[in-house]
Order: sequence, then C-alpha cells, then structure tokens
Amino acid sequence: MRNEPPITWPASDFSRVPYAAYSDPTIYEDEQARVFRGPTWNYLGLEAELPGPGDFITTVLGDTPILVSRDEKGTLNAFVNRCMHRGMLLKRERCGNAKNHTCIYHQWSYDLKGGLIGVPFPKGAGGHGGLPADFDRKTIRLHALTIESYRGVIFGTFSDSAEPLVDYLGAEVRHELDRLFHKPLKVLGYQRQRIFGNWKLYNDNVRDPNHGGLLHMFHATFGLYRLSQTGGAKLDARGRHNITWNSLGTDDAKITDKGYEGTKKVLQRGFQLADMSMLRYEREFPDDVSLVILSVFPNVVFQQIANSLCTRQIRCKGIGEMELYWTYFGYDDDSETMTAHRCKQANLVGPGGLISMEDGEAVEQVHRTVLHERDKHARVEIGGKGAIHTQESLVTEVPIRGFYRYYCELMGFPAGQAAAE
Repeated sequence: MRNEPPITWPASDFSRVPYAAYSDPTIYEDEQARVFRGPTWNYLGLEAELPGPGDFITTVLGDTPILVSRDEKGTLNAFVNRCMHRGMLLKRERCGNAKNHTCIYHQWSYDLKGGLIGVPFPKGAGGHGGLPADFDRKTIRLHALTIESYRGVIFGTFSDSAEPLVDYLGAEVRHELDRLFHKPLKVLGYQRQRIFGNWKLYNDNVRDPNHGGLLHMFHATFGLYRLSQTGGAKLDARGRHNITWNSLGTDDAKITDKGYEGTKKVLQRGFQLADMSMLRYEREFPDDVSLVILSVFPNVVFQQIANSLCTRQIRCKGIGEMELYWTYFGYDDDSETMTAHRCKQANLVGPGGLISMEDGEAVEQVHRTVLHERDKHARVEIGGKGAIHTQESLVTEVPIRGFYRYYCELMGFPAGQAAAE
C-alpha cells in the first residue's frame, strides 16, 4: 500500500500538473486499480458492432483484455478475456460470432453467459490423470463486469460502488450522446494508432481546445476550427468530462487574421485542395454546431468533425505507450452518397489524418521531453486559474484541470501542498 503520494500537486486549482505523473511506473500500476478498476465507467464498444446472438468483440479496459458478447437471447455480457484455467487469452480475434468461447491452449470452453461447460478428458485416460473428484465446473465462471448501455454505447465497470451510468455521464454528456446517437448506426470501419506516450497526455490533448486551432494548420487554414469562431468547452458538474464545440463560418476575418498574426504559418489564406468536397458540411443536426469533441473520463472520445463521426478509445499499453482505436460510423438510413462522404472525411483523422496525425506526434514529443523531469510541472493557465467551470471560448485549457481534479480524487493525491514554481 502507498503510505504517501509519490508526487506533489502544488496548485490547489490543478493549474500545475507534475510531469512525474506521466512516467512513474508505480503510478501507472496504481491507476489500473484506482482509475480503470475503480468506480468509473469505461467505454467498451457500440451495440451496432454486436447485432445478433453469438456476436462478440474483444476490447480492453485500461490494459485489461475484455470480451463483450451477446448470449442466445441477445443479452450483452462482458468478461475479462482470460481463461480461468491457466490465464490464457481466451478470444484472440477482434470480432466474430461463436456458439461458445473456447480457449486454444487447453480447450476449456465457456457458454455465452461465461459459465464453464467443457474440459477435455475430465476423468483422464486409462484410469489415470484427469480432474480431482471435488472439481465442480458449475462454480467456475469467467470474471464478469457490470455493463450498461446508453443510446447503444456500451460502458463497463469493475466496481460495485460505481454510481449509476446516467449519473456518471451527467446531463451535459447525455445531451451530446442523445444528439450523436439519435438513430440506428452503421459501422463503417476501424483504424488503430500506436502512440508512444502516456495515456493521460492524450486526455490532456482532447481537453485542450486551445491547441486545435494552433497545432492543426489544416483546421485553421480551411476554417473547420479556428480559435476566433463561436465555440467553447462544456464541462459536466464535476469537471471530469468535456465537450469542445464550435460552429463553422462564425469567425470575423479581421479578428481571425489579427489573432493568428505572428504564428508560424498556422493560417494560410488561399490554400486549396484538389478535391474541396472533403470540407463540405451537410447539416444533419438541429443546431449550428459543426464540430464536437466529447471526452468522457477516462478512456473515450466521441467525435463529430463536419460529417465525420467516430469513437476514439484510449487503450493503455504501459506507462509510455497507448493505442487509439478508432471506430467510424454513420447511420442506417444514410444514402450511398452520404456514406461515401463520411468515408472521405474520415481521412481528416486517424493515424495519417490531415488533422489528427499531429496529435500523436505532440503526445510523443511531450512524453520524451519530460521523461526525466520528475520535479517539474506543466503550467495549465490558459483560460485562467481558480474555479473549474464551462468555458465560453476556445482559447482555454481549463478542462485539463477538471480532468486532474477528478483523477487526484480517485488516486488519493492531495493538491496545493507545495509552492508553485
């Protein structure tokens, strides 16, 4: 057990983030227990990925492998993806359909509800070997998670003390999920992106509206996202989740040019694409919002960039490595033209995306740069210090402070006990 915090958080408003939080292996292991296996709800997948009985997907919760499947009655179940015999990974496929779950190592098999149904040679062979007389397969089950689905989005938790999912999400997040998942989905495809950086650095990135119009030249140049546009960052009541949003075409040219004055070629007037149709936004929601980056603590981002829709799941691979798992989707009633348009706009994001490839590079550069700076802290002050609340501007990074306020609550790290730099 940890007797004292291994790092200090010198600012009580979380405007200082210790770099050691990104590189301490003891902290990483503690996070797996206190955050991912703690009283949080973690994104596991979409119901649209498992449309029928026997369908399954494999995913992760933190760095724990998870198997999600539908039983014969169509009920969703989620288990640790681990055979109860010797700990072998039970399902290795990304997805599929199965009548049971059978371990390739020793062929132990489980029904779709997680109960053990078969062990080869239980009585041995020729009167020798086999299982002991008191072996009772009815008592052996896969380690189950508690799962709930909201608007077809599947969340899971290991904790018996987690608050109800609807309360965990909060009214602001539920509103955005109601908006985005308002009708049946059609999954369009997947991408995976390996990033050599700590998982929290990506959470920092998606809770930083300020970087979106500065790091991403494509965003600023073609007007998909500029810091001078109408937008902001909505936080839930506890500050742990964030909704960054903006509206296309709401910036004033003079204000925009003045704001970007002196930046290094971020905004390039006059640039064109060979195919400008990629930038087209077909309005499909009852509002003027053209971009939403909804970040739900601790492991998922829901995206609308124009007509490109996807989820981004953060998958831990260790203290300095993570995977982003992108699931692109549209709606069942999309026309062929709209489906083609969504697929074209999918090129904006992902590992080679015209926008988001810079995010992975930024995360890796920060991770490498601060790796040995254990006694130094990041300065998180854009948008102001003090109270953590919803922001009415994109020039802010207050949501990062909201993330760490809840993170420290889970981790038991006190804040404000040392002088800031």
